[in-house]
Amino acid sequence: MRESRQAGVAMSEAWFDKGLAVIAAQQFGYLDVVAALAMLAIAVVLSCRERLGLEKDLLVASLRAFVQLMAIGYVIDLIFGAERFIWVLLMVVAMAAFATFTSTRRARALPGSWWIMAAAIGLSAALTLGLMLGLGIIDSRARYVIPIAGMIIGNTMTVASVTVVRLLEDARDQRPRIEAALALGATPRQAADDLIRGSVRLAMVPVIDSTKTMGIVFLPGAMTGMILAGADPLEAVKLQVVIMYMLAAATAVSATTAALLTPRRLFTPQQQLRRLG
Repeated sequence: MRESRQAGVAMSEAWFDKGLAVIAAQQFGYLDVVAALAMLAIAVVLSCRERLGLEKDLLVASLRAFVQLMAIGYVIDLIFGAERFIWVLLMVVAMAAFATFTSTRRARALPGSWWIMAAAIGLSAALTLGLMLGLGIIDSRARYVIPIAGMIIGNTMTVASVTVVRLLEDARDQRPRIEAALALGATPRQAADDLIRGSVRLAMVPVIDSTKTMGIVFLPGAMTGMILAGADPLEAVKLQVVIMYMLAAATAVSATTAALLTPRRLFTPQQQLRRLG
């Protein structure tokens, strides 16, 4: 196991070093970033022409993304230089906390939604990342853990949000059926069983569809990044397969956790369906 882990780390470092060599030959400056704004201008013009009212949102979102990416770039650079696992851990916790805050805003009508999102995102990220570190699939250094953690947390955040929002919407729409089931003696879990399964299925559809079409309809980000950095395409494929399996597991855990915890907050201690805003 140790020899396999060392070989994997050596291969990862080879990929990284090769990527640096290619990127060094093509540096991107701020002028290139400004030139890329021409593509954003197309979206803004289309919004103005069709009176969609998205111009402000597009500009604010683009500016915010630029500032956030620049800030996180400097932070990650400092963490890479420090090479201390405690900073890596704090970075991962900060990402999970921000993801939880973002997801909670979409489920404001649900009491205790913060804890549900924190459990779904935290459990899925800890389980998946812990297994990858424990099995020696990735090294514990910042340059490996932070990007992988970012992919896990970003995807589990989306899945948890979709799961909870769908559950809330279905609970509002099917209130008469749920209350009838409760009146006939069903437990809250039994009354909400169909809602739980439906929300998990809906949340997992994008993950399953993207997995089905991977390599045919589109080339995933990690694989594309490695190829652009000069890595061997087959090595890039191997990494992408690992990430694909990792995300499938993480999103399944996140969706299931959120779906199982949400009904506890949908009902009162007297087993009555709450009035949701």
